[in-house]
Amino acid sequence: MSAELMPPLMFAALALFLLLGYPVAFSLAANGLLFAAIGISNGLLTEHLLSALPYRIYGIMQNETLLAIPFFTFMGLILERSGMAEDLLDTIGQVFGPVRGGIAYAVIFVGALLAATTGVVAASVISMGLISLPIMLRYGYDRRLAAGVIAASGTLAQIIPPSLVLIVLADQLERPVSDLYQGALIPGLALTGMYMLYVLAVSFAKPHAAPALPLSARTLSGSQLAIRVIFTLLPPLLLIFLVLGTIFLGIATPTEGGAMGATGALALALIKRRLTRVQLKQALDATAKLSSFVIFILIGSTVFSLVFRAVNGDLWVEQLLVNLPGGKLGFLIVVNLLVFVLAFFLDFFELAFILVPLLAPVADKLGIDLVWFGVLLAVNMQTSFMHPPFGFALFYLRSVAPKTDYVDKVSGQLTGGVSTGQIYWGAVPFVLIQILMVALVIAFPGLTGSHGETATVDTPLKIDLPAQ
Repeated sequence: MSAELMPPLMFAALALFLLLGYPVAFSLAANGLLFAAIGISNGLLTEHLLSALPYRIYGIMQNETLLAIPFFTFMGLILERSGMAEDLLDTIGQVFGPVRGGIAYAVIFVGALLAATTGVVAASVISMGLISLPIMLRYGYDRRLAAGVIAASGTLAQIIPPSLVLIVLADQLERPVSDLYQGALIPGLALTGMYMLYVLAVSFAKPHAAPALPLSARTLSGSQLAIRVIFTLLPPLLLIFLVLGTIFLGIATPTEGGAMGATGALALALIKRRLTRVQLKQALDATAKLSSFVIFILIGSTVFSLVFRAVNGDLWVEQLLVNLPGGKLGFLIVVNLLVFVLAFFLDFFELAFILVPLLAPVADKLGIDLVWFGVLLAVNMQTSFMHPPFGFALFYLRSVAPKTDYVDKVSGQLTGGVSTGQIYWGAVPFVLIQILMVALVIAFPGLTGSHGETATVDTPLKIDLPAQ
């Protein structure tokens, strides 16, 4: 086998393993070891190459940036069990209740708040699906709109700091997490506003699809509501400052901010007396599983990338992408199309660990600011949670949404369930909004506080005159 054939064959074999349904972590590692053996047997590689693996694995385990992942995951799971989402949805729902689409606005607003405190998509979608979906169905919301709003607002945890995907992207791009957090803040808030604009458009075009709360459901007077809003919003806002404020001000690193956030979430749950030993054990178990999942994928991608680079696979990818027509814009269009298509089959962890190490060197060579590039990829990868039929947010919502007719506990009336097709069709408009956000980030790099390209400094011309 020639050296030129190794990179495309490695890539094709990886695609085959993934299509056959093998776990990503083991597919990456097995593929790397398989082609290492082929390369050694053909004299293309030496056995000493694999001696670098233990050092790489130790490097992963010593990476303090990745330590933020279990902290933020644990914080999100504890907050899910503390009842904060329920209190927020109930209170904000009363604030927006008198207007058409009020509950949908409340779901999006609370989704953004939860994103800024939890950073975990599953926790946000499941919490709001359990709490808000029955209310929306009770008062006659269109099922597709209700499902789409809940799933989309839950995915805001993907882009609004302290997003887990931003931590992973920062590690893969070798850029500070705080830089990606700052760069993603405005796009995340803009996406929240675009979701609300869509609900506004639907409420005008189809008033029956997003009705206001009836008078009987508005249980709080103006003065009561004002006090309740203050006391309900204060804990999450304090937690947001404890986490993001300290990171943005440079007081704490993301890992330290995550540790403080986890401590604050525990304190909040204990104050509200909503944390039992069983719930604590469940949160710890889930955190350990997700952290192990991430580390195993990272180890597998390290094995793959070591062998892939040894056979000049990075140069092969670079030649493919650098020579695309259109220069930087052509590269960005192809990369975003590739990420969008692969997001049908892979989740954001898998995309980050497989694609980003291959794309980042090319982007850097083209003079693209890697912080801006990371935010752009994060917005695009957000669609991986919303893609029918494999979007994880859709799976999370399907797991808690009623499949058949049921008797509503409050009204006592028979209420229709939500079909899988309605969940899928409800997600489509929000996927289109996310694609539009990708285009806006490309067109207006200033949204991330960047020009979209690596800053260059002109060196002044220096002339040494001969001594007189």
